[in-house]
Amino acid sequence: MDKTIKLREVSLGEGVDSWNTITFLYNSALKEVRTKVEILNDEFQQVHQYNPIEYIKSRIKTPESIVKKLRRNGYEASIDNMVKYVNDIAGIRIVCSFTSDIYKLAEMIGKQNDLTVLSVKDYIKHPKDSGYKSYHMLMTVPIFLSDRTIETKVEIQIRTMAMDFWASLEHKIYYKFEGNAPDYISRDLRECSGIVSMLDAKMLQLNEAIIEAKEAQEEDKSAV
Repeated sequence: MDKTIKLREVSLGEGVDSWNTITFLYNSALKEVRTKVEILNDEFQQVHQYNPIEYIKSRIKTPESIVKKLRRNGYEASIDNMVKYVNDIAGIRIVCSFTSDIYKLAEMIGKQNDLTVLSVKDYIKHPKDSGYKSYHMLMTVPIFLSDRTIETKVEIQIRTMAMDFWASLEHKIYYKFEGNAPDYISRDLRECSGIVSMLDAKMLQLNEAIIEAKEAQEEDKSAV
């Protein structure tokens, strides 16, 4: 008998025990996915002598943030609605050096047999109006308990260090002005987003030039 169920189907009840159960499942999902990503990074280092990941951050959304998001989207604040409608309760942010690393990692993560990719949003090729750029993957990971397996959602965001710096500043401004920043600040932010894109492109170009120069140097040595 298949005992795999989706988190939204779990009978949770109400109160502290319900919240503790949800927190346990999402924390377990973060551990599972983070470990997978770290293993992929180690494998990449082993095969290519190069680490695509600069650092990884993970977090569980606070109850206050969850309630705000539910109410903003017109939903009653309840455990069931939280599980059903809030997709980024468990979040992992992967920060890379170069834009090309983002797509390599996304491909490797998507090929993991026990991860189910529900949706992908490429805000790098299609940035938000604000100028926000990042690569988002929403997926489920099975959490194996003693008596059942529960598919739990995790959102992965993959971006460069420059994109992460920009997004961090935008986040601070968003909360400082409660989403209503003055036009000139929003305009300057969008302009900075364009600068970030140029910086990422230039750094990628420079890295490729370095690799080509090193390969040419090695060829010259072997020819002697």
